[in-house]
Amino acid sequence: MEAQVLAALHRAPGPATAARVQEQLGGGLAYTTVVTILSRLHAKKAVTRERAGRAYVWTPTADEAGLAALRMHRVLDGEPDRDAVLTGFAAALSPRDARLLRALLDRVPEERQEPAPESAAGRPAPGHRT
Repeated sequence: MEAQVLAALHRAPGPATAARVQEQLGGGLAYTTVVTILSRLHAKKAVTRERAGRAYVWTPTADEAGLAALRMHRVLDGEPDRDAVLTGFAAALSPRDARLLRALLDRVPEERQEPAPESAAGRPAPGHRT
């Protein structure tokens, strides 16, 4: 449902009210459900909102791919062992997706990359990319 609401916001010519989003969706969802979904998207930073009288108007900040990325970040942030989560994720990738991810990581600007964690011997940990 979040993806449908985001798609409706993207189709709008500008910021849209919850009523307009409900209308774009064909009226299949209750108004309160649309407001709840928009509020959840706002909490995930996938939309922004601004007061317009007594209501809010909503603007998308993410597309469906951006929403999926936000979900992935939220899952990762909620896990105590990020290394294990990322290792499991990478191990489950298809060869094509692994190549794509590797190419994307190679394009990360140098200033965004963290220094290599040191092993017990004081050298960068094996397999760490800098």
